[in-house]
Amino acid sequence: MKKSKLFALLGVSLLSVGVLAACSSSSGGNSSTYSYIYQTDPDNLNYLITGKQATSSITSNVIDGLMENDPYGNYVPSVAEDWTVSQDGLTYTYKLREGVKWYTSEGEEYADVKAQDFVTGLKYAAENEAEALYVVEDSIKGLRDYVEGKEKDFSKVGIKAVDDYTLEYTLNRPESYWNSKTTYGILYPVNEEFLTSQGDNFAKTGDPTSLLYNGPFLLKSMTAKSEIQMAKNEGYWDKDNVHFDTIKLTYNDGSDLDMTISGFDKNIFVKAGLNPNAPSYKKMSEKYEDNIVQPPQDATTYLLGMNIDRQSYKYTAKETDAQKESTKKALLNKDFRQALTFAFDRSAYTAQLVGEESADSILRNLFIPPGFVSADGKEFGDMVKEQLADKEEWKDVDLSDAQNGLYNPEKAKAEFAKVKQALEADGVTFPIRLDLPVDQTATTSVKRAQSIKQSLEENLGKENVVVDLHQMTADEVNNITYFAENASQTDWDISNKVGWGPDFQDPSTYLDIIRPSVGESTKTYLGFDPGADVESAKAVGLYEYENLVNEAAKETQDTKARYEKYAAAQAWLTDSALIVPIESKGGGTGVTRLKPFTEPFAWSGNKGDYGVIFKYLEPNDGNVTTEDYNKAREEWNKKREEAAKKADEEMKNHVK
Repeated sequence: MKKSKLFALLGVSLLSVGVLAACSSSSGGNSSTYSYIYQTDPDNLNYLITGKQATSSITSNVIDGLMENDPYGNYVPSVAEDWTVSQDGLTYTYKLREGVKWYTSEGEEYADVKAQDFVTGLKYAAENEAEALYVVEDSIKGLRDYVEGKEKDFSKVGIKAVDDYTLEYTLNRPESYWNSKTTYGILYPVNEEFLTSQGDNFAKTGDPTSLLYNGPFLLKSMTAKSEIQMAKNEGYWDKDNVHFDTIKLTYNDGSDLDMTISGFDKNIFVKAGLNPNAPSYKKMSEKYEDNIVQPPQDATTYLLGMNIDRQSYKYTAKETDAQKESTKKALLNKDFRQALTFAFDRSAYTAQLVGEESADSILRNLFIPPGFVSADGKEFGDMVKEQLADKEEWKDVDLSDAQNGLYNPEKAKAEFAKVKQALEADGVTFPIRLDLPVDQTATTSVKRAQSIKQSLEENLGKENVVVDLHQMTADEVNNITYFAENASQTDWDISNKVGWGPDFQDPSTYLDIIRPSVGESTKTYLGFDPGADVESAKAVGLYEYENLVNEAAKETQDTKARYEKYAAAQAWLTDSALIVPIESKGGGTGVTRLKPFTEPFAWSGNKGDYGVIFKYLEPNDGNVTTEDYNKAREEWNKKREEAAKKADEEMKNHVK
């Protein structure tokens, strides 16, 4: 997700985590091994119910759904061979490819993939409280009623296997972006016979035999905090577009900052990020000065969250209930949160990951990327800017990507001066103490946390705000942030641990997740469980925000009007300063021996996740030069524009 995928914060270079690779042979499409690093072990392999990127980065390489993304961002048929949509936009019919098979982890043929497998998958997701139900439960006719128990018969839900190779969805309202949702795990198929035979062992972490595979790769082995291996699926229907025979994912806790670049230098790895904290950074930057590349930013946004309803205090520097109450009251105050936002030097923060020269290249100033969608020639970010025009605090704030638009120490001081008197009158004592958890094994993560502490204390004064860093193991950090099962486990005041990647190409995929009634990520970002009657959610006005989001969702005919309404909701969220955008995935600098821009691309979904999907990706013959990379990027951008126009035209041909 996340995507939507929920992302754990990266503690090593974004580039290296995204697309690090190693080849035993790096010429053309020859037999080769792609070796990749990962930082977070998945807590399960169940692609039907999880929303976490730690799982989808594996399962989206071994399971195919109806559609996928090509290298230019097109949605192209995968298990589906063709599709049509009714004139009213409510019925999508997919014709499946005959001969697509399910395979065991040993590559043995198990069964044909049929339309009923998609029905079985959605029914299983609905009955097992899938994290990603929010993506589709308001889209597919009757699904919410089934999930809530108002309808007991799943055949009344708007998904139907017309025959073995024809699948039909009936929607509640037109969704021009529906096909982008089919790339998400909750709409992937599962074989019912296999599912039943596995019982509770289905998709068991560490056990490749607990899954069937219909995608480009087979999961072969998985050892926690060690290694994950996949092998090319030789029976795959589209194996000509699979250019690596083996995928090797090696665990990296971020403690060895020279590992990736030294591996590249020794011809072990074919891609590596340049981390400014690595001892060899200067030497390697000089050695490869003609080969340094900078990938484009993607749609994933990493954030600073604020816990407005903290319940647990195992990890805290607070010594009294008065201190706990003072922090809670401060975080419920919008002026205080705005002061934190403007005081946070995000360039200094990102410089710890990508270096000072590239620090701004990955910065993001809105939760939703400003260019994520557009209408009538106007980008979403410009629509948000118009909505904020009458608010004094935001008049001179640049919301575009790749610059430090939110950082303004003078504005931070002014906001804090405005709020301090009000907080003192409410019994708040100073300094406000903010607990921030950090993985002690990841050197870059520690430096980034120290950067947050330095800029907030320096710009607001240590007599006013103190950030207390709590260094702990990676598992301890994950358990109170990324993997927290409920709000009572979110043991922090501010957290930079997660990010969000869109599920589909519509603003709702970002803004829905923190609706207080049903938002999946209220606990992860704001410290309270969705649907709970939480006074803090009312106090900060989140139900007003939810009304804005709900009103935007009702607009299904006029795209421009829909985006403008979502821009009003994003503007409210920006002004609230409840979550602070920091950076995107992608960006940064690195070196590569992978052919530029051959991997699948998408703003949303699980099949175009930057640096994580290996179908289409090709090895390059030798080091890619900066010049060649930039030329390839220009050509790629040109082809993407052409592909987008072609896709718009082709869409008309699918309406029947």
